[in-house]
Amino acid sequence: MSDCVHTMLLCLLFMGALGAEEDCEMLGSPEFPLLSKAGTLTIGGAFSIHSQISNPPLSFTDAPQPLKCSRINLREFRFAQTMIFAIEEINNSNSLLPNISVGYKIFDSCGSTLPSTRAVMGLMNGEERTLGKSCSSQSSVQAIIGASESSSTIVMLQMSGVFQIPVISHFATCACLSNRKEFPSFFRTIPSDYFQSRALAQLVKHLGWTWVGAVRSDNDYGNNGMATFIAAASQEGVCVEYSEAISRTDPSEQVARVVRMIRGGSARVLVAFLAQGEMDVLLEEAVKQNMTGLQWVGSESWITAGHLANERYSVILTGSLGFTIKKTKITGLREFLLKVHPRQDPRNNLLREFWEATFGCSVQSSLHGQTQCSGSERLQDVDNPFTDVSELRISNNVYKAVYAVAHALHNMLKCGLGGEAANQTCTWKDNLDPKQVVKHLQHVNFTLQSGERVYFDGNGDPAATYELVNWQRNRAGDTVFVAVGSYDASLPSGKQFTMNGLNITWAAESLKRPRSVCSESCPPGFRQAVIKGKPICCFSCIACAAGEISNSNNSAECSRCPLEFWSNEDHSQCVPKVIEFLSYGETMGVLLTAFSLFGASLTLVVSGVFFRFRHTPLVKASNAELSFLLLFSLTLCFLCSLTFLGRPSEWSCMLRHTAFGITFALCMSCVLAKTIAVVVAFKATRPANTVLQCSAPLQRTSVLSCTSLQVLICVLWLTLAPPFPYKNTAHATERIILECDVGSPIGFWAVLGYVGLLAVLCLILAFLARKLPDNFNEAKFITFSMLIFCAVWVTFIPAYVSSPGKFTVAVEIFAILASSFGLLFCIYAPKCYILILKPERNTKKHMMGRNQSRSQ
Repeated sequence: MSDCVHTMLLCLLFMGALGAEEDCEMLGSPEFPLLSKAGTLTIGGAFSIHSQISNPPLSFTDAPQPLKCSRINLREFRFAQTMIFAIEEINNSNSLLPNISVGYKIFDSCGSTLPSTRAVMGLMNGEERTLGKSCSSQSSVQAIIGASESSSTIVMLQMSGVFQIPVISHFATCACLSNRKEFPSFFRTIPSDYFQSRALAQLVKHLGWTWVGAVRSDNDYGNNGMATFIAAASQEGVCVEYSEAISRTDPSEQVARVVRMIRGGSARVLVAFLAQGEMDVLLEEAVKQNMTGLQWVGSESWITAGHLANERYSVILTGSLGFTIKKTKITGLREFLLKVHPRQDPRNNLLREFWEATFGCSVQSSLHGQTQCSGSERLQDVDNPFTDVSELRISNNVYKAVYAVAHALHNMLKCGLGGEAANQTCTWKDNLDPKQVVKHLQHVNFTLQSGERVYFDGNGDPAATYELVNWQRNRAGDTVFVAVGSYDASLPSGKQFTMNGLNITWAAESLKRPRSVCSESCPPGFRQAVIKGKPICCFSCIACAAGEISNSNNSAECSRCPLEFWSNEDHSQCVPKVIEFLSYGETMGVLLTAFSLFGASLTLVVSGVFFRFRHTPLVKASNAELSFLLLFSLTLCFLCSLTFLGRPSEWSCMLRHTAFGITFALCMSCVLAKTIAVVVAFKATRPANTVLQCSAPLQRTSVLSCTSLQVLICVLWLTLAPPFPYKNTAHATERIILECDVGSPIGFWAVLGYVGLLAVLCLILAFLARKLPDNFNEAKFITFSMLIFCAVWVTFIPAYVSSPGKFTVAVEIFAILASSFGLLFCIYAPKCYILILKPERNTKKHMMGRNQSRSQ
């Protein structure tokens, strides 16, 4: 219905302006200002002087009755008086608009769009009913200060913007008003909510509140501000549990439902982006439902409203936090306010209403039991939002707005070109083009007496700087607003928001910061996992996988450790991986070392036995020189296994493989020479041939040749692609296996294959001579030793390839020791048995048993 009245009113007002009759006459009644003063130039004002509006009954047969506003808002009345104070200062100044008087017209917007429409039409049209034959006339004001609400300001701009009349708001913070294309004539002395909303988002994030509730005014101010806050909060990782909207005109059931929603939510922090009217309504219902214990985060419109800091609401609001513009002092304002009195203008109803509301008396006659004002009442004895000038924030915005208009007009009229201040004059123009006023407003740049600099950016906005205030109690028990931080949008990102380290009072006057999270923090070693269907702030904590860490709380992801590092038990940091190699100190290394030394020692003992009995027929028949050389090579074979133990290095890797290859080649060469000697000796038909074919030089040459070939292979291997230490991270993820890479697989298998070739030749020859007649046939013992040797190394190949980590080296050592023990026992154990235990068999006669059997 209000929209219908709005439309009808516009039609009535503009029909007179569009009718090209003999006289241009206003249809309907004009609007009259609540406070006014004539002047050469006039500045208009629109303030929410009353906070309650009564909607008249509407019909299609009668004209709508005038709107009635009630319940005076003392804070807004102070804003209006601040405007008058600034204008009076300018009129008394010789340096600003000299010889020009500035008047004012102040209307009541009642904090609603419909009265705001009537106010702006009254400001533009004036009070004249007839303009003559032409309807074209200059606006009755050169600029408009107001309004206090964003929605009211937008309505005013939709009217005044058609004529480019500048509007400067002291309290309209909606970010939408920064749209220069839509509102080219709008300016304001309060920062845009775009910055305030982002500051609030950074505040809740800084304090660790990632789960908040939100309530807003259901108008342009609340809806746009909350939308910006939610978007900024989302970027900061803050989630909004609920977002409710209320209007002061909502039925009580709707407001009660919102309060129940807030009480039932799990968020312990409430972001209230509310205008004062909605804040009053919400607090009344909050008191009824005893809604306490919440941490309030407020917007600028109410966070420093003194009338809310009373005993009734302090239980709910003490500890509140919010951003506001910096407070200042206006010299002389308090004295000016204390002089306000109905006798200044006895016919002014607003002054009379103010006086009666302040002192609870009646100026005229006593009505309904009210006492009549005596006239001796003093505003100095009253402490209310009108007389309280301790928190001059928005009042200072009004003050700056008036001075901005004055400086723009001063520059536009080219005042001060005469030289000295006393002789300054202004070039007066009958018609002031509103577009020129807008142009000069855009370029004003001046400094107030307080030292504050006033200017506008390209969008008509001031610099965005805020104070973070906290509701605290002083020693007297009164609520005070203490600055505990600041926000400066002009600073680089990350440095805009700061806190000064002062103690903060939290909700319910607690000294401990409340927690408001949907899910408790995930400790280091865990990551967040989003719960399906829930906001990102609601999550479960999942332990990081092996090899991954998270070293901070609430990590979104676990990071994988570098290649040579692994996660610790808590998965909170990467530690160097355990380097694994077969060392001398561990059990397996000790056992293998013991067996290696035992084998070498046993070989030396056998060498000692053979040396002791070197002149006996058995040792001579066994080819003593080759036997000692074989024992020497076996000793080296046992000892070379020790090179496989310990931390691999560049030299140890080259030594272990070449020592293994050469010693075993020497060993197999000796066995091969012994085998050939046995076969040749038994197959010989003539002694001369036997001596020639089994001579010691020939045996030495064969051993040297076979060993030299292995040495050549090893030299080529070490020259072209030698073995080197290698950190194997692929086989085991949690540890590093330090091993020797063979370098060239061809070289490795060539060395191993050559030893195998010699072993196979020995096996074949020994196998052929196994049944030769003799009391002591050495060929069959060599056959057994070669069978063991070949079996060990054939088994070694798959075991070597499949063994993990250090067990690969252990398998190789085991193969070396097993084959060495096999050779030692099979070839030398029978001989030692005869030499030590059966000396009677150690005779030439017994050795010649074959010839004896043949002669028989």
